[in-house]
Amino acid sequence: MFYLCSEAAEGELQGQSVVKALSCFNNKHIYVGCDEAFRLNPSGNINIPVEATDFFCSGPCLTEAQLVLNCIDDILSNFLFYNKATVQQMRYALNAGCSFSRQRGNFNLAEYIGGETSNAPKSTILSKSYVFILAGATAVAGAVYLI
Repeated sequence: MFYLCSEAAEGELQGQSVVKALSCFNNKHIYVGCDEAFRLNPSGNINIPVEATDFFCSGPCLTEAQLVLNCIDDILSNFLFYNKATVQQMRYALNAGCSFSRQRGNFNLAEYIGGETSNAPKSTILSKSYVFILAGATAVAGAVYLI
């Protein structure tokens, strides 16, 4: 019985961490200068046109994107974007896209990681956590009723 409660509580904490990590994308203390069109979002797609590279990399956008990634990583180290990219893979794509190498302006995440992202299932941690919490709560409620 305690085991179910413990797992349910752990799932609930994981779900709360995901919600908190997602709040980094809308943090008014982080995103203050970058145009919304160039901001990171939970999709994991970095939509920076080649002609906007200098603006993105030299202005507040790159710094603010890095702050968002730090915020997410500080809350949930195993966070996955909707495209199944990790925070570290996003950092790599941003660094390569803003480098002064032949990769400058190329923010295509798949090209840097060989099309390989996390092997995690497509459902988000948040949805799995709530399903688990609901199942755990139902089991606990049934056990309490039997007592």
